[in-house]
Amino acid sequence: MNKYHYLIILLSLTAFLGCERRPNVQGNGEAFLQGIWNQDSITNSAKLMNYTQHKLKFTCDSFYVDLTTHSKVNYYEDPCYNNGVWKEYAKGVYQVRKDSLFLEGTYTKANYKQKVSGCYTVGIYRKSFIIKSADATHLSLQSLSDQRDVNLVLKQKITCVPQEL
Repeated sequence: MNKYHYLIILLSLTAFLGCERRPNVQGNGEAFLQGIWNQDSITNSAKLMNYTQHKLKFTCDSFYVDLTTHSKVNYYEDPCYNNGVWKEYAKGVYQVRKDSLFLEGTYTKANYKQKVSGCYTVGIYRKSFIIKSADATHLSLQSLSDQRDVNLVLKQKITCVPQEL
């Protein structure tokens, strides 16, 4: 064997021994987020060309989001436009780092099963928010993509019971 073979074996062993098997159970997530949160109203909604209301469910390290969009402008084919009101859904995992909330998952159907085609958005759902404030019943976020405020009210508290993956 030449020196390159030894180098490849050494790198392979280092990579193998450096890996750590993650537990096959979801993480606990953030205690202050656990629950169902609704955005009951949107400031100045009558003046906006479009806006989206959020309903978020945080359970352990997972999230589920229902998005209800209201639009005065038709961005889609007529059957999808639905008179300017439509729903989208996504699920995935989240992380809180300092004052920021990161959601990463996929767009789904209403039953939270994978969506591969149809009206509106398919594929990756990735959103980031600044956590402006949080208490036992209110959560105030600001979207990093459009700087709109998302003010949520706790509708139901959830206790994290980690599930097997």
